[in-house]
Amino acid sequence: MENVWFVLIAVLWTGYFLLEGFDFGVGILLPFLGRGEEERRTIVKTIGPVWDGNEVWLLVAGGATFAAFPEWYATLFSGLYLPLFLILLALIARGVALEYRNKSDSPRGWDRAFFWGSLGPAFLWGVAFANIVRGVPLDADHEYTGTLLTLLNPFALLGGLATLLLFTLHGAVFLALRTTGDLRQGAARMAKSLAPATILVVMGFLLTSGGGGRPAWWAAVALVALGLVGAVVATLRGRDGLAFAASALAVVAIVAALFTGLWPNVLPALDPANSLTVTNAASTPYTLTVMTWVAAIFTPLVLAYQAWTYWVFRRRITGAT
Repeated sequence: MENVWFVLIAVLWTGYFLLEGFDFGVGILLPFLGRGEEERRTIVKTIGPVWDGNEVWLLVAGGATFAAFPEWYATLFSGLYLPLFLILLALIARGVALEYRNKSDSPRGWDRAFFWGSLGPAFLWGVAFANIVRGVPLDADHEYTGTLLTLLNPFALLGGLATLLLFTLHGAVFLALRTTGDLRQGAARMAKSLAPATILVVMGFLLTSGGGGRPAWWAAVALVALGLVGAVVATLRGRDGLAFAASALAVVAIVAALFTGLWPNVLPALDPANSLTVTNAASTPYTLTVMTWVAAIFTPLVLAYQAWTYWVFRRRITGAT
């Protein structure tokens, strides 16, 4: 049952990065693609109906971690308290900016909050997951013994740059899919420009992550490369839907690679004897059983509702007010 919930939590993070990833990318690209207020309003409209629903995946992932692996949750949120707190502040600023920009006579200040509230989490999530995969200093009681500077190691910064570029590319492909005219062409050009650096940094991050001993990990890495290359090729051919599908594949595959390389640990320690694993960090079997029944009942309903939302708002936005 512990392994089942490890996979389910990986699925929740996959959903979050897949959907919130293009939200982050849209916010990062706003000042670069939005040349006037009408274009900036159109860019914001592309995620207007869905961005808050996308964030629910983060809440569920956090709640599931707390219930299924309380030791993991406690160590993670105490050791990585400051980066996670900064992510929370950025998400709050971003949400407020999205709600208030159209109610303000001067939306540029809210646009700056939207930009930084998107760029910060896009970078810091990579830093956090790079440290989770690499391992952090834990003592015998599973308490974090490092400092903030410990978390800002070169591998973690590379991970932050990888997710920043990946989500920005994902957002550019999404904007090309959801807009028309000059805005669509600008988003496509941005995707083409970002692709080489994204492929180089993301693949460099994965290949130095230390998860290369398993066939499943290598398969996930191959899918990341396939998705990134497919996204740029499809963009060059004007196949926006296919480009977004390929970009989505890359996001899904990178999360799969990270969690495949992590198992059976949930938080490795620099001293392997102190690592948190799916066994020593898990809740009781009764708790996991109850959670499984709840997930089996409500997860299909949530997925159906969110799929319906995307279907309703599937058409391109022309920019008309």
